[in-house]
Parts: sequence; structure tokens; C-alpha cells
Amino acid sequence: MTAQAGSAAYRPRRSVLYMPSSNERALAKAKTLAVDALILDLEDAVAPDAKVQARENACAAVRSGEYGRRELTIRVNAIGTQWHDDDLRAACAAGPDGIVVPKVGSADEVRSLVAAMEAAGAPEHTMLWAMLETPRAMFHCEEIAAASDRLTVLVMGTNDLAKELHAEHVPGRAPLLTGLSLCLLAARATGTVILDGVYNDVQDGEGFAAECVQGRQLGFDGKTLIHPSQVDACNEAFAPSAAAVEDACGVLAAWKAGAGAGVVTHNGRLVESLHVETAERVLAIDQAIAALAED
Repeated sequence: MTAQAGSAAYRPRRSVLYMPSSNERALAKAKTLAVDALILDLEDAVAPDAKVQARENACAAVRSGEYGRRELTIRVNAIGTQWHDDDLRAACAAGPDGIVVPKVGSADEVRSLVAAMEAAGAPEHTMLWAMLETPRAMFHCEEIAAASDRLTVLVMGTNDLAKELHAEHVPGRAPLLTGLSLCLLAARATGTVILDGVYNDVQDGEGFAAECVQGRQLGFDGKTLIHPSQVDACNEAFAPSAAAVEDACGVLAAWKAGAGAGVVTHNGRLVESLHVETAERVLAIDQAIAALAED
């Protein structure tokens, strides 16, 4: 198993909600939501004249200690913008679980970001999350993912990617599947967590649920969200079902019982070591999610 699949290291990131840091009511509401992680946003959701206040609000939220077991990250403005350097320094000083950087396009940018984080005194627990949003990033995604051990999460920026491709948002996301697949391959090749992009129509619960299922089936670890109403469906989609947990237990029991017997089967299916590893991963995820309810 990869490092992220082990029961000791696995951290649920089924639901990762963007929250505009200029909106203090939204930041307060986030303390009550059943999300696995929050992205306190300084970029797209914040108007230019509210950027400075949003930065202060996000850093104060991180320092408050009032968000319980939720993983807290800050999304800074993109490299080259007038706000980026100040955002990065302030985020490093606040010490969130992660700093999310939009439009990362190369391994060199990752290394520069990590160097800047270290120069700004970011604590060891503050990781880098890189957003992949451009055709350039799709072609260099493995190099990006492998550029630094401090980069632990890849985040798909599907809205920007669709814009760059001149593509339409359609059910099934056929225009985006090549990019999504390339980034998934890069994540698995490097042992990096990867999050699916957002679903824009908050009124379309059926379409959102279908895209969550698609993301899970493709192999994403979780999904980024734009509205609290999307949290519960996302958590359900990216958690192992009761049937999946039962089947995983059966696979492991059959494997143990058949040790040394040569061919092992479960419910008529051949069981090999790769199936055992998959079953162990399912149970590790289920146990980590169950542990959240105990916190």
C-alpha cells in the first residue's frame, strides 16, 4: 500500500469546502459543518478591495483553535499577483495545516514556493497543496507532484481548466477526463493525495451526487466544494459503503483461512494479494472516518 493508504497515516479528505475569508459569518458557520477540511479562500471568492481583510480573517481563524478536527488550509492568491507574497508570508506565520496555491504549472514553481515557505518560517506541519488548472500543469503533473516532499495534496481546478481548453461543462465531463486522468496517474505514481474539482450548480443535487460517484470511481480521494449543502452527499460518496466494508472483511477472512491452500476465493471471486491490499485500504478508510465521529 502507499503511505496514504495505511491506517496510521490516512487522513480523510472526502469533503473539502472553500470558504470566502472576507465573510466572517461564513467562517463562523464553518465551525459547525461536517467537512473533513476547509480552504479559507483569499483568491477567487474575495473581491480585490477585501483581500487584506480576508487575509487577516483567515489567519485569525487558523490561530483560533475553534475548528476542531477539521483540517484548515489557506488558499493564497496566485504567483505573480500583487497579493501573493504578503498572503504567503501571513499564511506561513499563522501555521495552517496547508497552504493552497492556485495555478501551479511546474516543478520549479513548487520548489520556489517551498523555499519561500521555509524562508517565511512556516512550521513543519504546514504542507503545500498545489492546484492544477492549466494545460501546462496537465503535461507536467508528475514532475509537479514529485518536486517536494512538502507537497502532499493536488487539487484539480476544473473551472479554470475548462476555460483554458475552451471546453463546455457537460454531464460526465468528457472534455476534462484526459487531464483528470493524467493528474490521477501522477498522484498515484508519487503517493500524493488528489482532490476532484468543484461542481458549480448548487441547486442540482442529482448532478452533484453523480459527479461525486464518478470522482470516487476514477480514484479521487475527495472533492472540493463551494457550498455547505454539498457536504453530506460528498461525505457519503467518498466513504466506503456498508456493503464494501462487509466485502473487505470477507476478503481478508478468506485470505487468512486459505493461507497455504493455493487458490483462495470469496463469493466465487479469486482472491490475490492485490485484492487483500485493496480490502485493507477500504477498512483503513472506514476506521479513519469512524474515528472522526469520536473526536
